[in-house]
Amino acid sequence: MTVNSKIENCVKLTAAEIAEKIASGELTAVEVTEAHLARIEAVDEKVHAFLHVDREGALAQARAVDAKRAAGEKLGPLAGVPLALKDIFTTEGVPTTVGSKILEGWIPPYDATLTKKLKAADVIILGKTNMDEFAMGSSTENSAYGPTGNPWDLTRVPGGSGGGSSASLASYQAPLAIGTDTGGSIRQPAALTGTVGVKPTYGGVSRYGMVAFSSSLDQGGPCARTVLDAALLHEAIAGHDPLDSTSIDAPVPPVVEAARNGSVAGMRVGVVKQFRGEGYQAGVVQRFDESVELLKGLGAEIVELDCPSFDLGLAAYYLIAPSECSSNLARFDAMRYGLRVGDDGTRSAEDVTALTREAGFGDEVKRRIMLGTYALSSGYYDAYYGSAQKVRTLITRDFEKAFEQVDVIVSPTTPTTAFPIGERADDPMAMYLADLCTIPTNLAGNAAMSLPCGLAPEDGLPVGLQIIAPAMKDDRLYKVGAAVEAAFVEKWGHPLLEEAPSL
Repeated sequence: MTVNSKIENCVKLTAAEIAEKIASGELTAVEVTEAHLARIEAVDEKVHAFLHVDREGALAQARAVDAKRAAGEKLGPLAGVPLALKDIFTTEGVPTTVGSKILEGWIPPYDATLTKKLKAADVIILGKTNMDEFAMGSSTENSAYGPTGNPWDLTRVPGGSGGGSSASLASYQAPLAIGTDTGGSIRQPAALTGTVGVKPTYGGVSRYGMVAFSSSLDQGGPCARTVLDAALLHEAIAGHDPLDSTSIDAPVPPVVEAARNGSVAGMRVGVVKQFRGEGYQAGVVQRFDESVELLKGLGAEIVELDCPSFDLGLAAYYLIAPSECSSNLARFDAMRYGLRVGDDGTRSAEDVTALTREAGFGDEVKRRIMLGTYALSSGYYDAYYGSAQKVRTLITRDFEKAFEQVDVIVSPTTPTTAFPIGERADDPMAMYLADLCTIPTNLAGNAAMSLPCGLAPEDGLPVGLQIIAPAMKDDRLYKVGAAVEAAFVEKWGHPLLEEAPSL
């Protein structure tokens, strides 16, 4: 293999392998960064994973890493590894649009805490990824800048709202990515693209500088192609932040250690009867059942669970999340930052605000603002928002009862594989059902992971296995996930993702 081909092929390496080669001097951070930038240039016109590529900023970060290594300075476990950042986290000097026209061209004056942590870890931020506007969606079709394609089949969605981050991984444009998960927006794209996505315990990763959608549900987290890579990134971004009042002041669970020592022997694994039935694709159910048998073969005890309140999760979520979004998005008033329309000196502030919101917000965002405003309105608050919060309590109690019997819970991540772009665009309810399995975890604040568990036989597309753990037991996700991943690699002889169609 020539030197050039070795550098070009580094895009197929895991993040852990890249970090090791940079630490040993076999590759430089600049070489790795240039290889990934070249890959983006070659394929992203088809995929549309990125909204903004920060070429000069990424290369400057890479040169700084190489200088540190040359000077003998201590480097972190992910030093020099490139990453794609969901365009919902503020980045000083780099555009942050949240997939919306209302923030088109906005350049934040500060970094989100997560962004700061990535830079402190010497991770190379390649750019900002496409997403459903304000993270509202299950397909990345609601982006104001056009949809992202699924690298397995570019005519299909990559999931949402963080489809750009997951698609960048599946198309080898980045070995690591960051997503956010309000009702499944890390796990659902991971399932549809054959990658790994983790929603940490609520409060485990700082939300400071993450543009808010639904503040009691939003959670940033790691996306990767392997369980170990996700754990390394999780460790880099997690931890208490005094700037975030919901941040948990407790040690980060030992996620990397768990990922390096995967095992399910002696563990009790729960299977919830509410996570299957009508609406589930046959191939998804087949691969899930095979995964349960695999866990049993690895030494786990399978326990059947009944969590009746989970059936109400979708309805509760689509009252709570829109209600909080209607409050959070009130700040986009055309007066402080972002888009301003109709300010010609003849219109009132109220008119300018109305015209700006009409032009700046997309249909799904408007739909959720109206739903939330109605649910919070006088005379309806108790009947809708108040009742939804009571259901949320019931779901939390169902999880508490379940975790008295089991160590983790498993389920399909999504009821179906990736669907064609446009198929559900005019049917919001069909779109919302994509989050059926993921929403209860957000309502309760637990930790959850999606990882590949095979391809659906009817369409050859990836299926995701969801693992759910109690709050602040995130390490259990990695312990179980690493064991499952190793079993699949042994079974097929290579990582599942290598089967993805080339671009």
